[in-house]
Amino acid sequence: MITSEAFDYINVLDKAADASYKREEIIANNLANATTPGYKRQDLDFALYLKRELGKSKHIALDQKVDDVHLRHLNPPVYEDHESYSYRLDGNNVDIATENVELASEQLRYQAITGSISNQFAQLNAAMQK
Repeated sequence: MITSEAFDYINVLDKAADASYKREEIIANNLANATTPGYKRQDLDFALYLKRELGKSKHIALDQKVDDVHLRHLNPPVYEDHESYSYRLDGNNVDIATENVELASEQLRYQAITGSISNQFAQLNAAMQK
């Protein structure tokens, strides 16, 4: 984590990238346990925590909201998904097709986030060259 106001947005993106990477690992673990009797799929919801943190600063521009985000509050816990009911006799609630779609979606999200981080550093670099 970089401690400067110029890097607040990058720090939030860094947390988002970490959460996205962790979610990819969780989904891969779900797929690996798709045939394990009684296994309940796991997940994490970074967007919920980010929305909650940004929502504390209503009616303020996004750039100012990012300044007010407390990074320590952006550590979503992994949870077991008991809401996805299992129609299988062994109690496992992992749907392979759904997990594959979620994995592809998360990979695209991770690429977008890391691309945004690269763009932020490119803008800072361009500003320093002037």
